[in-house]
Amino acid sequence: MLSAETLFTILHIATGTIAVLAGATALAARKGHSVHIWSGRVFAVSMILSSIIGAGLGLFKADQFYITFHAGILSVTLIGSSLLTLRAPRGNGVHVAINSANFLNVIALVAIGSHALAQPGGIAFGFPADDYFFLAAMAFMAAACDVSLIWRKPLGNPHRIARHLWRMCFGFFIAAGSAFTGPGASAFPEMIRNSGILSLPELVIFLSMLFWLVWTLRRKPAPSEAAAS
Repeated sequence: MLSAETLFTILHIATGTIAVLAGATALAARKGHSVHIWSGRVFAVSMILSSIIGAGLGLFKADQFYITFHAGILSVTLIGSSLLTLRAPRGNGVHVAINSANFLNVIALVAIGSHALAQPGGIAFGFPADDYFFLAAMAFMAAACDVSLIWRKPLGNPHRIARHLWRMCFGFFIAAGSAFTGPGASAFPEMIRNSGILSLPELVIFLSMLFWLVWTLRRKPAPSEAAAS
């Protein structure tokens, strides 16, 4: 009989795999097309489930995967606020709660990163200080943008879509990192791990995000979109 830890690990890997496949489909599909919409929904649901399970595993196996606790929280806030942006162009109480979670995550990540710097090799709980500081920077950027949304006027269509886009892509970036260069990398042969090829998915996601952000913010809105803004 499978132990609870093994079962949750399998669920984490399974939902994470679905998230990566669905995220790749959504990123490649024509934006606004039914394929993009449905694959995006599958990505969001599977990513949130994988992140919640990963956060739990991070606490349960803190000696090996503690960083996944913070990565899980960040992923849930990114995906949640991304979906919320499509329905609520103005900041609300949910945005405030997400913003608070992100700021608390920043403080904790900076603290553990600083702790790692003081350790031999600059490593704490199996991960280097740079990894904690990188997640802290992502969480801080998300929190800062949430503050801007809460206090400014409602977002226009291009900026609302751009906000949705970069948060979904960052969530996808975290999922790909976990699968290919993080804990999931152990599933690949050592030769592949050492080749550097497993870093390519993250690079592709980042470059694709930049392309779609530029396209979204520079394209001229249709008359109906301009009227709605």
